[in-house]
Amino acid sequence: MAKVSLEDIQKLREITSMGMMDCKKALEEAEGNIEKAIDVLRKKGAAVALKRGGNATSQGLIHAYIHPGATLGVLIEINCETDFVARNEELKKFAHDVCMHIAAIKPLCLTPDEVDPKWLEKEIEIARELLKNEGKKEEFIEKILEGKVQKLYAENCLLQQKFVKNDKLTVEQVLQELVGKMGESIKIRRFVRYEIGA
Repeated sequence: MAKVSLEDIQKLREITSMGMMDCKKALEEAEGNIEKAIDVLRKKGAAVALKRGGNATSQGLIHAYIHPGATLGVLIEINCETDFVARNEELKKFAHDVCMHIAAIKPLCLTPDEVDPKWLEKEIEIARELLKNEGKKEEFIEKILEGKVQKLYAENCLLQQKFVKNDKLTVEQVLQELVGKMGESIKIRRFVRYEIGA
């Protein structure tokens, strides 16, 4: 097992906000490579999220964000298992960051399940007509449309969007990392975005 320096542990902590021991173990597992250690910690967060996913989330918080100028605002409800986590500064920071993301990126809904079927049907029809006009063969059109639907989900569903503060991760992945840190199930239940004149 690789010997890791205190400086590297500190550096990894600054990047991930994970605990000292978690960072030390991740660096040892990654043989001192910080990039690999970040992946180890991400996988740990995803594993905890999977394990805790079915747990009841009857606690939580509602966070409000009003954009400077007071013409745009976001409300979000985040649920967790305990009031201890609900009061945690890290969860509050996450809620604030996600509100800012929603203000900037304008997701239509939380997950693909919540996408309005009529809206999706209309988007698919427009894409199908464009593909026909481009002379694409019928057998390829359906395959291309599948990809376009996934792209629509990634652009319009909050959990699948690239996170505004780190576009290497989706909002879902950032949430999983938080679950890994907190050690309990955390879910974004709902959100609403208000904009004057929209």
